[in-house]
Amino acid sequence: MQPVLQVALDFADLDRALQLAAEAVAGGADWIEAGTPLIKSVGLDCVRELRRAFPRATIVADMKTMDAGYAEVEMAAKAGANVVVAIAAAADSTLRECVQAAAAYNARAAADLLGVADPVARARQIQDLGLSHVGFHTPIDEQMRGETPFASLRALCQAVSIPVAVAGGVNSQTAPLAIEAGASIIIVGGAITKAPNAREAAQAIKKAMTGRSAAPTNRFTRVAGGDLRPLLLQTPTADLSTGNHDWPGFVGFQQVCPGVPMAGTAFTVRTLPGDWSKPVQAIDHAKPGDVLVIDAGGQPPAVWGELASLSAKQRGLAGVVIHGAARDTSAIRKLQFPVYSTLVCPHAGKPKGFGELGATLSIHGQTIRPGDWIVGDDDGMIVLPAERAVEMANRSRDKLEGEERIIQEINNGKTLGQIVELAKWDVAR
Repeated sequence: MQPVLQVALDFADLDRALQLAAEAVAGGADWIEAGTPLIKSVGLDCVRELRRAFPRATIVADMKTMDAGYAEVEMAAKAGANVVVAIAAAADSTLRECVQAAAAYNARAAADLLGVADPVARARQIQDLGLSHVGFHTPIDEQMRGETPFASLRALCQAVSIPVAVAGGVNSQTAPLAIEAGASIIIVGGAITKAPNAREAAQAIKKAMTGRSAAPTNRFTRVAGGDLRPLLLQTPTADLSTGNHDWPGFVGFQQVCPGVPMAGTAFTVRTLPGDWSKPVQAIDHAKPGDVLVIDAGGQPPAVWGELASLSAKQRGLAGVVIHGAARDTSAIRKLQFPVYSTLVCPHAGKPKGFGELGATLSIHGQTIRPGDWIVGDDDGMIVLPAERAVEMANRSRDKLEGEERIIQEINNGKTLGQIVELAKWDVAR
C-alpha cells in the first residue's frame, strides 16, 4: 500500500480534537485516529462526530481492546470507524472475535504490539489470525526515556506481509526513515497535534514521506542521554515541574543574576556557616558544567562572593547554589554568573576547613546527590535525580510543546478555561 499519514488525536476534549483534525486533513493527513484518551474521555461519540465532520475519511478507533472483541469492534464500527485497533497481547480468541466483527461491519481490525515481549513472533501470529495490519508502537512513557521504535522496525516489517504501522515520536525527520524500514502507516501525534499550525506540520511530514527525504527538525524530538545541559537551559523550571506531575522546586532561594539560567550536574559541598574553605576547594575538584551545591546550614556569615564566582566562572562551572549566605552580589551580577542563595549579607566567615566534598545533602526536604541535575531560572530551582533526568527533561519538553498549541488557541480568541474545559473536569463536581 502507498504510505499513509495517520494523525492521532490523543486529546481529552472533543472540540479541540475536531479542530485539530480539520487542520491535519487540510495538511494532507490520510487517516484520522480517535485516540484512546479521547475515546475514554467522551466515549464513541467522538467517532460519530469525526464521521459527521469527515464523511469520506478513514476513521481509526484506537480502542486497545483486550476482551469482548466482537462487542467492542461492533460498537466502534457502528459509530463510524473503518479501522478498530485491539491490543496484540489479548487472547487469540479475542482477536479472532475482532476479525469476525470487523468482517460483519465492513471494517478492519488491527492489533497494536504495545507491551508485547517478542513483537516479531507476535506479529506473525497476528497475521495468521487475519488482522488487517499490525502496529509497532513505542508508548509515551518509554519515549520519555528516549526510546524509539526505529531500531527494531525493519526486522518486524520483514517478518510479515501485512502492513505495519509505526507510532512513537514520529516527526518530519523520522517519518521517511520509518518508510524506508518498511512501515506503510505512519502514525503521528504530537508533531502535528501540538504544533501551533497543525496544517503546516502535517504538510511538512507528508512532504517528507512523499519525497522519502528527511526534513531536519528540533521540534517534537526527544533526547536519549548525553549532555542534557543545552536542552535544560531552554526549558523553564515551571515546565519541568508541570511536565513531571508538579515536581516540587526549591523554595526560599534568591537569584543573584535575574535572567541568567543555570543547568548542570551537582557537585555537593557540606560546610559550616561562614566556613568558605571547602566551597572554594570544590572549584578545583568540580568539572566544567557542574553546579556547586553548598549546604552551609542556612545561616550567615557568607561562604561565597565575587572572587569565588570569578574563579568558578573561569573554571567553566555552570553555577552555584548556597543553603546559606552569599555576598558581593553587585559584582556577581556584573559577572553574569548564576548564583542562588538563601541569604545575602556583607560579612564573610573564616576558612577553617570543616565539612566535606561529594556528600549527599538534604536541603528543605529535598535530597541532592552528586551527579543530580540542577536547573535554575527566574522562577527558582529544581533538582532532577540523575537516574530520571532524561525522562524528566523529555516530559518537560512534551509539556512545553503542548503549551505552544494552547498559546496559539488563546491568540485565536479562546480563553484558557474554554480550551482545557476546566468546569468539566472539576473534582468538586
